[in-house]
Amino acid sequence: MQKLELVYEGKGKKLYSTNDENLLVAEFKDDLTAFNAQKKGSEQGKGALNNKISTQIFKLLQDSGIKTHLVKTISDTEQVIKKCKIIPLEVVVRNIATGSLTKRLGIEDGKVLPFTLVEFYYKNDDLNDPIVNDEHCLVMELVGNKDDLEVLRKTGREINDILFKFFKERNLKLVDFKVEFGIDKDGNIILADEISPDSCRFWDATTNEKLDKDRFRQGIGEVKVAYEEVLRRILS
Repeated sequence: MQKLELVYEGKGKKLYSTNDENLLVAEFKDDLTAFNAQKKGSEQGKGALNNKISTQIFKLLQDSGIKTHLVKTISDTEQVIKKCKIIPLEVVVRNIATGSLTKRLGIEDGKVLPFTLVEFYYKNDDLNDPIVNDEHCLVMELVGNKDDLEVLRKTGREINDILFKFFKERNLKLVDFKVEFGIDKDGNIILADEISPDSCRFWDATTNEKLDKDRFRQGIGEVKVAYEEVLRRILS
């Protein structure tokens, strides 16, 4: 398989075509962005860490029956992935209130939610990725039908059940996370994008130390050290 032309560049990854029309190469970048790219930075080695972390998490999910776009890892910063049509929704799954949820609704930061909350956000940078409900999604034709939304919601909760237990065993609180999905060549909805400290909030279960991109958002520092710690615990 040959890596060919750059076909897409996002905040955290570049996607390249290959000589197989059904496969792409995803290259993880060292760039850091926050607040819809209003804050930008870079951390050398972050791309490689996210590649390793996301690979391990996707393999765990695949072993648990979740269909994903991951085919294999081919370098420190690169994966081969299945080509799919990305559904323009961010599926945000929350276990503990923090971030935008506390700002929008005034819920106490750090409050453990009485149940797993799943929210949809419209992937549109010009609109600052607004939160949307089921009817918005159907009106804007972001999904094919209401059943697709139920698949996204149900799969988000299934992923949470798997990862919450996995990270709890490694003394990490899975506070919340964002996942994206795509439709493959056979019409299946599959997990896409990545799952890493860029897209999750991880708190140390003993100290509540933040081990994710909030260290960049909030100017705490030592982003790479935090990501390395997450990888160490995943591999332990």
